[in-house]
Amino acid sequence: MTEVLIYSKAMCGYCDRAKELLKAKNIAFDEIRVDLDPTKLEEMLAKSEGRRTFPQIFINGKGIGGFSDLWALEQKGELNNLINS
Repeated sequence: MTEVLIYSKAMCGYCDRAKELLKAKNIAFDEIRVDLDPTKLEEMLAKSEGRRTFPQIFINGKGIGGFSDLWALEQKGELNNLINS
C-alpha cells in the first residue's frame, strides 16, 4: 500500500490545494501539522534535506516537494504511476 505523508501548517493555501488534489483522486494521506507540533519541523527538515516550504509531500518515503511538484506530476500523468507503484 502506498504511503503519502504531508507536512503542513495552518493558513497555507498550497497545503490546502495539495490535500484537495489528493482527496479528489481518492488518495489517502497522513498529515503532520508542524504548527501544532513544532518538534515535527525538525523531522520535516531532516526528511526534506532542509527544504522549508510548505507543504512537503512524501510518497513511500521519497520526497517529491510541494504542491507545485505534485501538480506537475499530475499534469504529466505520472502521479497515478507513482501512487500505484
